[in-house]
Amino acid sequence: MRIALLLVGYAVTLAAVAPLWLTRAGWTARSPRLGIWAWQALTATVVVSVALAGLAVAVPSVAFSGNLADMLRACVLALRAQYAAPGGAAVAASGTVLAVAVVGRVGWCLAAGLIRARRKRSRHAEVLALVGRHRSDLGVTVLDDDRPAAYCLPGYGHRIVLTTATLAALEPHALDAVIAHERAHVRGRHHLVLGCAEALERAFPRVALFRVAAAEIRRLVEMAADDEATANTARLTLAGALVELAGAGAPVAALAAGGDVARRVRRLMDPHRPLRRAVAWAGALAAAAVLTLPVVLAVEPAVASIDMNACPLMDAPVAVSSGVA
Repeated sequence: MRIALLLVGYAVTLAAVAPLWLTRAGWTARSPRLGIWAWQALTATVVVSVALAGLAVAVPSVAFSGNLADMLRACVLALRAQYAAPGGAAVAASGTVLAVAVVGRVGWCLAAGLIRARRKRSRHAEVLALVGRHRSDLGVTVLDDDRPAAYCLPGYGHRIVLTTATLAALEPHALDAVIAHERAHVRGRHHLVLGCAEALERAFPRVALFRVAAAEIRRLVEMAADDEATANTARLTLAGALVELAGAGAPVAALAAGGDVARRVRRLMDPHRPLRRAVAWAGALAAAAVLTLPVVLAVEPAVASIDMNACPLMDAPVAVSSGVA
């Protein structure tokens, strides 16, 4: 039970405090890929902590001395003792239900969201095959439309789509920057990053952490694509293209270049100050540590049992002698 309380306390503390700090941290805009990783680690560790807390409640541990047979016997007796104690079965069942419910809910929402998005992209690709025309010199599909728009359909058989209004409005260098932005979305598999964030938001809509994380990740994937697009292009060139595409829409399950324009344009116009490599690595390791800690807490009894001859599960006060009856 001690391990379960630690895991729940860890999850609640992170869910309450970390979003307040991350949303105000200026370094996420300076290194959007690191910011995405930080939000992913934060949301994942909260889910993992709660699921492991349920398992910690469901499975006891017990100290023993002796060989492997004695260890297995101790484990069985500990489980029997827990289920025989008043309320023990209900507590263990509650822990099991919690773990299964959390993992099952996340898995269902993730799978359903990815399948639904893939179907929508497939239907839109079929429409593009009928009404669009391929521009091999640009590597894009062009739609006849008097509204400027640029977006990509990620995943297998990805497409980058531009309207004729976009081609008319943008200078060649700006057009190259917009296409590079969409290719960055495809290469970075940002649709999967967003799919995971949105799955957690749908799975637990009342938890503010997942709602904030999804919004922040949507913003950061656009910034990450902007940074990759401006690797070989002036940042002001892309900023001007974004202004031309301001308000441009995109089909559901597509990634558009014109989203969140005002904040992105201000960022592109400011001097570029990326994080130092050492700082970025330190932040990545810190995020990994946040994600790893609940696993370390959960397996601590098992690790301790290597030197203590203990049943490698969770906490329970049952002891078994190795003496011969």
